Amino acid sequence: MKPLPKTVAPLPDELLSGWLSRLAVANYCDDAELLTHIEIDPAYGTALDFSIDAAAAEKIASAARVAPDVVRSLTFPAMTPREASLTAQMPFQHCLQCSQEGLSLRHWRRAWAFDCQVCGTRLVQTLGKTGGEQISDKLIYRARRGAGVLESARSRSPKQLRRARRAVTFAMSLKGCHGEPLFALQSHRPEVRLFCLAAIDAAQSRPLIKAAISSSGIDDYAKVALLRTFEKEPRLLSAVDHIAQRRASSKGPMTAESRN
Repeated sequence: MKPLPKTVAPLPDELLSGWLSRLAVANYCDDAELLTHIEIDPAYGTALDFSIDAAAAEKIASAARVAPDVVRSLTFPAMTPREASLTAQMPFQHCLQCSQEGLSLRHWRRAWAFDCQVCGTRLVQTLGKTGGEQISDKLIYRARRGAGVLESARSRSPKQLRRARRAVTFAMSLKGCHGEPLFALQSHRPEVRLFCLAAIDAAQSRPLIKAAISSSGIDDYAKVALLRTFEKEPRLLSAVDHIAQRRASSKGPMTAESRN
């Protein structure tokens, strides 16, 4: 295998897959063609970001004329299960400005990442709408705060992360979303991800359970999700039931009157 005609220098925090893409562009080929030339199965492209063996690192290093340690430095280091659950396997958000320059950075994959650490631009979902819907500045502000809380929670006690997870489960129930809470934080739907991050922030200052009761149109799935979220807090559920009954009795006459 001959070295590539041209090489590019990797940048701080750059992911291996992103650097290989820039390397392919510099050599007038696509990612699959580059990996085939290096004698690596193209099917392993993005998986190399998380795990690369010594032989593959050596092949890439030789082709790009860099040290194998440089190649390995572009992958994710060993992570705890907690950190791994908050790291997306596939790109779910990016920086519009830096992406135009062909960059793919490590911190974009973190569920708590909100602003690009290179240029400061707010990250956007890779498959979500970028301008088709208006998102309030208040929601963005609260979501940014929630992202900061999540970043702190992932490196502290499991109790803080559980609290954040509960808040996300709560938000998902209100949005009618199903699935694993931590995956909702990696959603390609901006309204879901922002709402879930904002819920983490809201959970720091006031009971989210009251917010659920105050919301409109909560369905059976949402009620079940709330029960599961707070199944170990019977006193809280009792208070919720009391609030719900009181609201139902107060809204009953108004509803009947509005139909007349």
